[in-house]
Amino acid sequence: MKEKFFLSVFLSFGFLVIPSVFYAQEETPDINIEESSEVFLEEYSDAFQENFFEALKQKGIENYDKAINLLLQCKQLQPDNIVVDYELAKSYLADKQFIIGQDYAIKAVNAEPGNLWYLNVLVELVQKQGNTIDGIKSQLSFSDQQLKENLALIYYQQKKYEQALKVLSPLNASIFTEELESKINTAMKRVATKSKAIDNNSTAIEKNPLEAYRTELKNLIESDNIEQLFSLSKEALDTYPLQPFFYFANGHALNKMGKNKNAIEVLESGMDYMLDDVALENKFYTELSNAYTAIGDSVKANMYLSKVKPGF
Repeated sequence: MKEKFFLSVFLSFGFLVIPSVFYAQEETPDINIEESSEVFLEEYSDAFQENFFEALKQKGIENYDKAINLLLQCKQLQPDNIVVDYELAKSYLADKQFIIGQDYAIKAVNAEPGNLWYLNVLVELVQKQGNTIDGIKSQLSFSDQQLKENLALIYYQQKKYEQALKVLSPLNASIFTEELESKINTAMKRVATKSKAIDNNSTAIEKNPLEAYRTELKNLIESDNIEQLFSLSKEALDTYPLQPFFYFANGHALNKMGKNKNAIEVLESGMDYMLDDVALENKFYTELSNAYTAIGDSVKANMYLSKVKPGF
């Protein structure tokens, strides 16, 4: 028996979920990848449907071998089904069988060169092998404008700006290419500015390292840049293990990261090096109170909070 049915892509086992690459914080140019959230599967047999849905289920619970076997059965029933090729490519990617997955992804991309989902999976499979799309150009419909636009977008989202420009520059001008090129150039300038700031900071550390560490850590605390604060405070402690402020900065970062017990250990160690700095002591006590509150020890949390001296 055959029938027509709709498969909602967002409600069934992650089928055709848009890759995370398209959810970057920075807004990207509009792209017409798929208008509908439903895929129309036409006149497939009951056996195909059962295998296909079961494959999605097995892939969803990370049983990739079984998912692949079921999809291969689907492929026998529908040899020209590109969606099955795509799902096989994704399953082989998840199972770390990159070379086999690449073959199926190439089939899917060549069948629909403008499909962003298909190309994204192919790019990931190729990169997992330490290669680039350039190495398989001859196997693709690489003259397709939409394919190249999508590839440039993928590289942009991966922050591979030079590769994105290399793909984008020869293309026929359009609103899409102009907007994406503008975003790439802006991103490259931002990276260059950040690199220059890091170089300047390194120079400052070389000239007056102790004060430079202190200034930079204060800036990171104020900007709530926790990842860099943790890294730099650890570096500062390795270099200057007797400086209490560096213990405070590291403990503050650990608290923000949810590693409260580690924060307590660092902060209480740092208290041993305190010398007549009431303002810094207050910061230690407050941070320790926060850490003990986070682990549910209200007695010690209140004890440290009571030590905070007003007016500093």
